[in-house]
Amino acid sequence: MQSEILTNIKLLFSALRGKAPASDEDTATQEGFRKKYRYFQELLESNSELLKIVTDMEVKLRGEQVYGMSYIRAQTARAVFHALRMAGSFENLSGLKNAKLREKVEEIQYAIQAELESRKDVHGYSHILRYTEISRDMVDAVGGKSANLGEILNRVGLPVPRGFAITTAAFQEFFAHAGLWSEIKRIKLGIVPDAPGSLDQASEEIQRAILTAPMTPSLEQAILAAHDQLAQECGKPATELAVALRSSAIGEDSELSFAGQYLSVLNVPRQRLVTTYRYVLASLYTARAISYRLLKGIVDEDMGMSVACLEMIQSVASGVMYTRHPFHAHDDRVLINAVWGLGPYAVDGVITPDSQSLPRATLIPQDVRVADKPVMLVCGTGGVLVQKPVAEELRQAPCLTPEQTRILAEYALKLEAHYGTAQDIEWALTPGGRLVVLQSRPLGLVTGEAPIPAGMPAVAERMVLLDGGETAQPGIGAGTAYVVAGDDDLDAFPEGGVLVAPQSSPKYMVLMQKAQAILTDFGSVTGHMASLTREFGVPTILGLKIATQAIKTGDAITVDAYSGRVYAGLVDELLAFKAPRAAHMEGTPVHEVLTRVARHIVPLNLTDPKAAEFRVAGCRTLHDIMRLLHERCYAEMFKLSDIASGQAGVAMRLKAKTGLDLYVIDLGGGVEQGSGRRRDLDPGDVCSRPFRALLDGLTLDQEQLSTPRPVQVKGLLSVMGQQMVSNPSAGGERFGDRSYAIISDKYINFSSRVGYHYGVLDCYCGRTVSKNYITFSFKGGAADDMKRARRARAIGLILEAKGFRVEVQGDRVVGRLQKHDTDVILERLWIMGKLLQFTRQTDMLMVDEKSVEAMARCFLSGQYVLDASCPITDTAARLPKSEPLKQAPGPH
Repeated sequence: MQSEILTNIKLLFSALRGKAPASDEDTATQEGFRKKYRYFQELLESNSELLKIVTDMEVKLRGEQVYGMSYIRAQTARAVFHALRMAGSFENLSGLKNAKLREKVEEIQYAIQAELESRKDVHGYSHILRYTEISRDMVDAVGGKSANLGEILNRVGLPVPRGFAITTAAFQEFFAHAGLWSEIKRIKLGIVPDAPGSLDQASEEIQRAILTAPMTPSLEQAILAAHDQLAQECGKPATELAVALRSSAIGEDSELSFAGQYLSVLNVPRQRLVTTYRYVLASLYTARAISYRLLKGIVDEDMGMSVACLEMIQSVASGVMYTRHPFHAHDDRVLINAVWGLGPYAVDGVITPDSQSLPRATLIPQDVRVADKPVMLVCGTGGVLVQKPVAEELRQAPCLTPEQTRILAEYALKLEAHYGTAQDIEWALTPGGRLVVLQSRPLGLVTGEAPIPAGMPAVAERMVLLDGGETAQPGIGAGTAYVVAGDDDLDAFPEGGVLVAPQSSPKYMVLMQKAQAILTDFGSVTGHMASLTREFGVPTILGLKIATQAIKTGDAITVDAYSGRVYAGLVDELLAFKAPRAAHMEGTPVHEVLTRVARHIVPLNLTDPKAAEFRVAGCRTLHDIMRLLHERCYAEMFKLSDIASGQAGVAMRLKAKTGLDLYVIDLGGGVEQGSGRRRDLDPGDVCSRPFRALLDGLTLDQEQLSTPRPVQVKGLLSVMGQQMVSNPSAGGERFGDRSYAIISDKYINFSSRVGYHYGVLDCYCGRTVSKNYITFSFKGGAADDMKRARRARAIGLILEAKGFRVEVQGDRVVGRLQKHDTDVILERLWIMGKLLQFTRQTDMLMVDEKSVEAMARCFLSGQYVLDASCPITDTAARLPKSEPLKQAPGPH
C-alpha cells in the first residue's frame, strides 16, 4: 500500500516536471503533494464557511432576528475574505494565476462597499432655528419633534410653547470635532443584543465620552445667545427664564415613535443649559435607546439629534390624547388622559390618570373616569422638579372642565385632519388657563380590529389571579412570572418570561423581545410604554393595582389581554390562540442595507456546470464564485490523479447501485493495487475503510429498488425520486451533477450535489481516537423554504440521536462527531449513507411541523425505505408523542 502511494506521488510530480522519477526526490515529492492537498482543503474550508454566511444572511433577511450594522460589516468582510481565499487556493491548486477571477471578486467587493457607505445627505442648516422658521419638511435639520411643533404653529395655527431648535448640524459638528463617532463604534463592538448588562456598560462609556468631549466655543455661544433672545420674547431676565430641553432626533415622532427613549429635561436654568444639552445628546446612547435602534434596525450613522429649547410651562394640568382608540378600529372617539401638574407622571405611568372619550360628532364626554391622583410633579426652585401631594379636594376632582376638554378634542381633530393620520398628542394647561400643544406624533395603531379571536373558548374552573386594568396591547401570553422591583432586576429577566412591574416605563423596552406578556400595577394606554408594547406586539395589561402583590417571581401564569384576565398556571386552551411575533426587522434601515448588500452575496445564478455562462464572467455574486470554484477544484483534483497514474482516466466511475453519478479519486491506499489504472471501479476493490462503510449505506438494496413510492409524494420530488430509486443504473447525469469521493485508506471527502440538494461529508477514521472525526453538512431542496427548513431540523434530530453536535440554520444542517473509536465511526458512516439516500426522498413530504419528528422516528426506527406506512406525511402524524425515538440498527 505504502509503495503504491509513493509510486503515484512520484508519477504525479515527475509528470508535472516532465522528468523521470528519481528515488532521491521522494521527500520533495511528498512535500509537494501535501501542499497541493492543503490548497484543496483550504478551498473546501472556505467554501464551507462562505456557505454558512450565505445561510445566516438568508435567515437574517426573514426579519425575525435582531442584528445591526456591525453584523453586516463583519459578515460581508468574512464573505469577501473567504471568496478571495478560495480564489487564491484555486490558483495554487491549478498552478495558474487567474487575474480575471480576482478582478471579479474585487468588483463584487467594491459593489458591497458602495452599499455600506451609502448614507443620507447632510443638510447644511445653521446651528439655531426659531420655531417661526420651521415646518415639517425640515425634519432632517430639526428632528421630528421640532419639525412637528413648527408645523403646528405655522400651518395648523395651534398654540405651542415659544422657543428654538438646536439643529442636527450642531450635533454633527460637535461629534465630528470631538472624534466621537470612531469612539462610539469601538465601544459598541462589546454589545451583545440580548444581554442588558453589556448594553448598560457600553451605554455608560459612550455617554461619559459625550459628556466630557470638547465643544466648539462658537456652538456654545450660539446656544446661549438664542436663550437670551427667547428670554426677551418672554419678558424675563435671561437668568430667570427656565426652559424645557426636549430631544428631537431624526425619526422621532414618526412611524418609529422612539416613545420615551430619549431624554427631555424640564425646568433648566441658563447656567445649566449647555451641560443639559450634552445630556440630551448623550441620551441617544442610553441602554434602552441603543436597544430600541438595534431592535428596529436603525443605523447610528443615519441618526441625528436636534434639541428643542422651549419656554418652561408651569402646567396646572397636563396629559396625553389620542385621536382614536389605538387598537379598536371601530372606536374613533378622541381619548383624553389628564393629571395634575407636569406631564411626565402621565406619559411615564407613575399614576393612573383621569380618562374620558369624546365622540367626534358631539364632543360630549363619555366613559368619564376620574382617578385618585395623590401626587403631582411640579417645578421647584433652583431648576429642579419635585413631587408634592395633591390637595385633598383635588385628588378625586377632574383636571379639566368640559369646555377645556372640548377645546382639546378640537385640537386633536385639527391635527389628525392636517396630518392625515391618527395622532398621539401631549398637551399642557398654563396657569392662565391656556391650552398648548407640547408635541404631536403618529399614533402607533394595531393593524385592524383586535376582537377576541373567533373560536377562543371561555375559560372555566381555572383560578383567576387578576381581572381588570386597561389593555395596552391585546393578545395571549404565558410563561414564568418575573417581578421587577428596580433596574438591577433587568439583567436576570428570563427568555419567555412574563414581566410584572409596579408601573409602566419605557425602560422595559429592552426586555420586550424576551417577554411573553407585561403586567403593571399602574400605567395608562396613552403612555410611552404602551406605545412600545404595540410596536413590539407584547400582550400588555396596565393599571391592575395589585399585580406585584398577587403574583410572585417563578409563578407560571397565563395572560389574556383580550379579556383583561390573568390565570394561574398555563391555560392550554388559550395558548392555542397565541399570535406569532411579527418580523420586527423587516422594513427597517438596517434590514434594507442587508437586503442591498446580500444581493451581491447570496443569490446563486450559476446552477448548471454545462451552461455557457458557467465561468468567471458569468459570476454576479460571491455565491457564484463559490459555486464555480467548488466545481472546478474537483476537476483539478481529477487532473492530479490522472497525471499520477501516467494516463487519463484515473478518476474512476464507481459501478454501484447508489443512484449517484459517483466518481472516486484515490490519493493512495484507497483502492486495491492496480484498480486505480482503470476507468471504472468495482465496489469490491475499495480498500478505504471509511469509504467502504459509507458506500455500504449508500448502496440501494433490493427492498429500496422494489418498494413503490408513497402516493403522497408529488411534484418534482416524485419525478426525481422515482427515477433514482426505480432505475439507479441509468446513471447520475439525469440529476445534473456528479458526486465525488476523494479517498485514502483512512480518509474520505464525499461531496454529493444531486438536483437541488447539496451534501458534504468529511471523515478521518484511524486507530488514534483523538484524530477521528466526521463532519457532515446538508443544504437545499426543491420544496419551499418552510419544507426545506423542516427537513433540516429532522436531519438534526437524527444526527443528535447518533451523538453528533448539531447546528441548524434555515435549510442547512451541520453535524460534528469527534474522538470516537473506529467501530463507532464506521457505524455512523453506514448510517450517513442510509441518511443521504433517505433525505433525498423527503423534500416535499414535510407538510407540517409534525413531519419533523415523524421523519426522525421513521429513520431511527430502521425504516429506511419510504412506503405508504412511513409516517412522514400528514396522515402518519398519528405516532404517539410519548414514544421515545428508537435507535437504528448498525451495518449488517
